[in-house]
Amino acid sequence: MAAMLVGALRRGSGCRGGSRLLAQSLRRFVSTLVVAEHEGGFVNPSSLSALAAAEAIAKDNKVSVLLGGSGPALHKAADHAASSHPLVSEVLVADSEALAHPLAEPWAELLRSVQQKGGYSHVIASSTSFGKNLLPRAAALLDVSPVTDVTAVKEPHVFVRPIYAGNALCTVKYTGEEPCMMSIRSTSFSPTTEALSETKVAPITQVDLSFLNEGKSSWVNLTSQDTERPDLANAHVVVTGGRGLKSAENFKLLEQLAEKLGAAVGATRAAVDAGYVPNDLQVGQTGKIVAPELYMAFGVSGAIQHLAGMRDSKVIVAVNKDADAPIFQVADYGLVADLFEVLDELLKKIPEKK
Repeated sequence: MAAMLVGALRRGSGCRGGSRLLAQSLRRFVSTLVVAEHEGGFVNPSSLSALAAAEAIAKDNKVSVLLGGSGPALHKAADHAASSHPLVSEVLVADSEALAHPLAEPWAELLRSVQQKGGYSHVIASSTSFGKNLLPRAAALLDVSPVTDVTAVKEPHVFVRPIYAGNALCTVKYTGEEPCMMSIRSTSFSPTTEALSETKVAPITQVDLSFLNEGKSSWVNLTSQDTERPDLANAHVVVTGGRGLKSAENFKLLEQLAEKLGAAVGATRAAVDAGYVPNDLQVGQTGKIVAPELYMAFGVSGAIQHLAGMRDSKVIVAVNKDADAPIFQVADYGLVADLFEVLDELLKKIPEKK
């Protein structure tokens, strides 16, 4: 491959022509492994966005999807992955109890083994808590440096990512050895809506797991809230509260509004640190990145760390009694008012969700 690339550069007329030929040659040799997450027998939306990122790298990208876990839900998710995107050429299924939970140690060993056998040029995961936990460990095992929080792909090895809490965008070029490992912000890549015919369904292959050994870490339990509200990272409507709500009891007003709107509930780091809500509801640079159709912020001042996690929302509505609050600089609609009075009026006038 190196000789072919050198030949392509020599045939180029000048630096610019050679660079174009180099980019074209790179695209011809692109193959991508997407590490996918699944739940309830379906591939998560964030992983479908990773497939869209793979398409952005090269239109003729040869994409393999890696799924791990155990039980019927895993195989149902594999069927979903096989027909999830036109570029998917293979679905790799790692069926083991050791992979049933998001532990980075066995997953990193799995990723290293699959990469060594497949020789992929790119490895993509979403910037979820699972992806952020897995990618650095796997990259260390493969002796490469990952590119994180990618929001756009310009060329197969040239990416855009946010810096300074999202206040600036940086274009970076990966110059290391293959694979180019990257995590993507799912809110920046829209999953395909193209319907696939039955003839385009990718084959499903079982991964050899004989290399897996008992690791030093073990799964204890998962503590989560039982709620019928949508997942925060994928919700179309998000209702967020800040320190201005003053107590955990007052946060229940937001929960009532969320139930009427069919929305997810979010919170600022200040509200989480004050103990109003658990940290899995935190939106921001150190929390979850969201980009809903509608983002409603009550008592949120608008610190740059919080704005980094929600600035891509389609419509932002802010309610704050401080007219100089930074949140109003990014809001599409702003209301300077007492949030408790506004919440009371909204709860009275919005009908119950059927």
